[in-house]
Amino acid sequence: MTKSELVSHLATRFPQLVLKDADYAVKMILDAMAGALAGGHRIEIRGFGSFALNYRPPRVSRNPKSGEKVHVSAKRVPHFKAGKELRERVDIAV
Repeated sequence: MTKSELVSHLATRFPQLVLKDADYAVKMILDAMAGALAGGHRIEIRGFGSFALNYRPPRVSRNPKSGEKVHVSAKRVPHFKAGKELRERVDIAV
């Protein structure tokens, strides 16, 4: 599901929401989540899952085209862990 599909789904499910308001709500939620992760915080949505940051240490890698060594700096990357309820719902659906 894309962001635009989510917005249209919300607008059809809740008729009192105008498409523009649903779009604004989704944008604000995603911006708040991105801001929290950028600030180093953990996000937990009960029944859905949690978002956290993982640290990847610096390493030496290789350019696959030339074989040349490339130094990759340390970075923090977002990580999602599905909650128990979400895992069970997905398992039943498959």
